[in-house]
Amino acid sequence: MRSFGNLVTNEWLKMFKKKSFFVPYILVAAMILFVAYMINSYAGGDKGTGFEYAKMVVASKGMGQILAMLAIVVTAGSVAKEHSFGTIKLLLIRAQSRSKILASKYAVIVLYIMSLIAFALAVGLATGTAMFGMGEGSANLQDVLLAAVYSLVYTLMYVTFTFAVGILTKSTGPAIGIGMFMVVVESLVTQLLASYSWAKYLPFFNVDLSIYNGGPGSPIPGMSLTFSAIVLAVYLLLFLVTGFVTFKKRDVA
Repeated sequence: MRSFGNLVTNEWLKMFKKKSFFVPYILVAAMILFVAYMINSYAGGDKGTGFEYAKMVVASKGMGQILAMLAIVVTAGSVAKEHSFGTIKLLLIRAQSRSKILASKYAVIVLYIMSLIAFALAVGLATGTAMFGMGEGSANLQDVLLAAVYSLVYTLMYVTFTFAVGILTKSTGPAIGIGMFMVVVESLVTQLLASYSWAKYLPFFNVDLSIYNGGPGSPIPGMSLTFSAIVLAVYLLLFLVTGFVTFKKRDVA
């Protein structure tokens, strides 16, 4: 367990030392401040409360999609860059199994996603409080935290898929492109296939769990929070198994 912890720490430091590490955080903060300024300056009538703004910041149907895209860009090359830079051989000569090495990379990805969403949540709450106050509104702190959890699930699914694609293709470009394409076409796919009952087994219809909490509700009859959670768990396991099996069997000589 200690050796795995050391691997995770090493992977985090490798990511942290990159010049681009803080770019997503800066972009997120700038986006949150800019949108709040525009709403405060130009929106007429009720501008909402700080909690409502913070919820919009992390919601998967709000700025949450941008958070997912940023996470995809940062984490897509976790394994692919090891191949392109030729460092994969050095990584695999360590006295650790391939599975443990890959698991440490995935653990760091999860930690990164959590840190990005937590940062967005903190900045959103601070900005919302300063700009709009904490008066009576349609959202409270519990709603905001729940939206953050849903955003974590949403982002984790797409990033895990991208992680698997990066392992399969050994290239960062296709991994980022395919991952972001999946995020972009999600809304279109759900609109086009909502009339087919079998579509409820597709990840696009289940990845946004907020539909069961004050959202529009399940798009297809027979869906529920438990159903979507099971479907997502199956897809998550499928993505991870595909990635781990490929990584273990691939010849890097």
